[in-house]
Amino acid sequence: MLLTKHSNHRFDSEIRYTSGECLLGFILVAKTESGACAILLGNDPASLVQELQEYFPGAILINGGMNVERDMGKVIEFINYPQTKLDLPLDLCGTAFQQRVWQALSQIPAGKTATYSEIARSIGNPKAVRAVGRACAANKLAIAVPCHRVVRTDGSLSGYRWGVERKRILLELEARQISTALDIIP
Repeated sequence: MLLTKHSNHRFDSEIRYTSGECLLGFILVAKTESGACAILLGNDPASLVQELQEYFPGAILINGGMNVERDMGKVIEFINYPQTKLDLPLDLCGTAFQQRVWQALSQIPAGKTATYSEIARSIGNPKAVRAVGRACAANKLAIAVPCHRVVRTDGSLSGYRWGVERKRILLELEARQISTALDIIP
């Protein structure tokens, strides 16, 4: 289970970040003193920094420090080996509803998927299917809050804020890891 800390960010807070490349393209990991507040995926590092600034207007962004590079390594390792645990404190910033959705998403094991309807039912609000989709779209913590594991009722892939192709790659990686692990078991 994810170690989470919920916070209400002051807009003048200090956020440390670093960016790099992974098999999904460019990645940016940002953190406050409480934990990772953003894990963003994209096509170039400059746009990821701009996106971070838009999410946290007025925050003081500082490249490096507070072991953010170490955290980046943990995130990239988790992308490559999704069966491992991502041991990273999170600093979630969202509404109470969004946080309930994100907690439900964190319960979906690697290699498995759930539908938007199933998530809505699991949080006790079965009619909130579209709101679940909006909560997924508001997620700033790619990979750590696994919204890529949510699919349509027919099992097809739908929108993913970092691109449906990245979602497909993540799900395929997870499926391969599960398959390989099962092949090893006698």
